[in-house]
Amino acid sequence: MFEQDDVMESSPMSELDAFLEAGWITGKSWVVKSGKEATVYCCEATPGSGHSYLAAKVYRAHRSFRNDTMYREGRVILSSRIRRAVEKKTNTGREAMSALWQGHEYEQLKRLHAVGADVPRPLAMGKNALLMEYLGEPGAPAPPLQSVRLERREARELFQRLVENLQLMLSCNLIHADLSPFNILYWEGRLCIIDFPQAIDPRFSPHAWELLHRDLQNVCRYFERQGIRTDVERLAGDLWTGFQFATL
Repeated sequence: MFEQDDVMESSPMSELDAFLEAGWITGKSWVVKSGKEATVYCCEATPGSGHSYLAAKVYRAHRSFRNDTMYREGRVILSSRIRRAVEKKTNTGREAMSALWQGHEYEQLKRLHAVGADVPRPLAMGKNALLMEYLGEPGAPAPPLQSVRLERREARELFQRLVENLQLMLSCNLIHADLSPFNILYWEGRLCIIDFPQAIDPRFSPHAWELLHRDLQNVCRYFERQGIRTDVERLAGDLWTGFQFATL
């Protein structure tokens, strides 16, 4: 069990205990970030895990449903009972949707990591938690790109790498759909894209172009402040055309 003086909320203990019992982590963890949808912990890893520290993302019992509709369109729920519960936003529906979002994030991270995208390596999934690679040091997690000032040369290289990641995502039939400098981490000269529960499949979502365009606008605004000017419309058009004609 986790030590009493560890900086943790009481409710996620059982979720982290599952990773402890599976031999991934020891009983020491620290809160890295707490938000309305999840709390992220830095966990001391066991020697046999191959890591010094791991990140555990513990999801809230009920994810916020605000503005979720555009992300859910195109996703299929086979059970008619669960589908009705989700549509009515009952407690059962909310619990089912939370599980679906969590499982979706885990699967997308596995797919993207396998093709070489700059995402955390996912390691395990619990009932309401996801265990993955940790970037940073204890007490000093990798900062979001939003808080980093880059030299122009490095900014140009990182922007090009970010575009390559967007191409990789599209080649995997995926659009992040909530990309911004706040969910791109910067560590030791490289980027790491996080937070994929809302990612959509552009083959089935009617909002695919809109969400891709918005992702690009968000990141291009940041890189413009670092001295990298980009034609957002042209870049978005090139990526979308490449996806449509499978030339990425």
